[in-house]
Amino acid sequence: MKTFLPKVDPNARTWHLVDAEGKVLGRLAAEIANVLRGKHKPSFTPHLDAGDFVVVINAEKVRLTGKKETQKTYMTYSGWRGGERRRTAAEVRASHPERLILHAVKGMLPRNRLAARMIKKLKVYRGGAHPHQAQSPIPLNIDA
Repeated sequence: MKTFLPKVDPNARTWHLVDAEGKVLGRLAAEIANVLRGKHKPSFTPHLDAGDFVVVINAEKVRLTGKKETQKTYMTYSGWRGGERRRTAAEVRASHPERLILHAVKGMLPRNRLAARMIKKLKVYRGGAHPHQAQSPIPLNIDA
């Protein structure tokens, strides 16, 4: 018996469009991570990057449940002594709402070199407009 390995054609990747308005952050991130990994395809292979591109719009309108808006913190570190900074989800949403979705999706990808290539296929925008109209993205319906 021979092991079947699918051929990954980078030109055959499809583009998906996700509207984050009113969607719960964690559930949205899980669905996006599955599409980036290629788990929605019948030819899914864990050690190959066979996923598709995902464009997320309206990142500032994503929903956080419970008290996460004020209690959830994001930590950054500059590398210098005393350079640790913690910000609440409300502060991150006010300045860079794209980072809420990027951080959540990145946490749901595998911790290896493959994840670096997968996260590059995620494009997140704060408004309703995006510069990827030429790729004609397919709307991805996420029930969250």
